[in-house]
Amino acid sequence: MAGHSHSANIKHRKNAVDAKKGKLFSKLSKGMISAAREGGGELETNPKLRLAVEKAKAANMTRDSIERAIKKGSGADADAADFEEQLYEGYAPGGVAILVTCLTDNRNRTAPDIKHTFDKRGGNLGAPGSVAFMFDFRSIFVIANGERDEEALMELALECGAEDVEVGDEYSTVFADPTDFMTVKEGLDAAGANVESAEIGYVPQNTVTIDDKGVAEKLLKLIEILEDNDDVQDVYSNYDIPEEWLTELQG
Repeated sequence: MAGHSHSANIKHRKNAVDAKKGKLFSKLSKGMISAAREGGGELETNPKLRLAVEKAKAANMTRDSIERAIKKGSGADADAADFEEQLYEGYAPGGVAILVTCLTDNRNRTAPDIKHTFDKRGGNLGAPGSVAFMFDFRSIFVIANGERDEEALMELALECGAEDVEVGDEYSTVFADPTDFMTVKEGLDAAGANVESAEIGYVPQNTVTIDDKGVAEKLLKLIEILEDNDDVQDVYSNYDIPEEWLTELQG
């Protein structure tokens, strides 16, 4: 789940991820298989695969599992599925915009499943382009502040080649161009930054404030069910929900 503030929501996302480790590993494997199928199994020449492997390592996926997924996608396993990327756009309760990225081997299964979830949970699946224009595609890194103040965090980000920083109380979010993902990631690692998450994804240009707890609960439930779909890789949205509500509603 990616709402308006990655730094504010990081601990909630981590708790949710830890509770669904098995499903997460399955999705990470699918991402590596797809990337290796598309660009080959060599990390040095396949940036998409490097990113997929970085995400798998960040989730503590074992080396053997990572290697098996790469072999499947690069042709060593003839039974590997042929996945395609799909992007679904829609609106959730409260007028919140939702982007759903999927990897599927059967779009005739995935599209009706996504539409059914939107319809059942008070949302509306929109046409292509109806929501995506509200988001920017960027590299996103959430780092623990540690002893660094705002000035030091800004300096660190700029030295690593990033464009912007959103500073929070405990965590800060570093934003960069998608093509600079590995450069910035390596710079943060070299500087000793504690990188809690690293991804290339969608960042909302503006947010929708949710001031009704009932609406917030419906919105988070819709996102939870979408994320639980085996074909869904990530769900992005532009909500702004009070942190205390997030803590309560997500347990």
